Amino acid sequence: MSKENLTPQERYAAKYKKQYSLPCFTNTEQDIIQKLESVPNKAGYIKQLIRADIAASKAKEQG
Repeated sequence: MSKENLTPQERYAAKYKKQYSLPCFTNTEQDIIQKLESVPNKAGYIKQLIRADIAASKAKEQG
């Protein structure tokens, strides 16, 4: 698809978005799969956990 055919949202996403994939094996990581299936916003949940980890790391460095 050429740049002219993209919507402004698609052009913005192409320029600024990063996407990560998380493979999980059903036989060894069922606990992770069940937790992610139980939350309504998986991306938001994962981002919240990462931000909490960043804050804890900063607090540990300062204290």
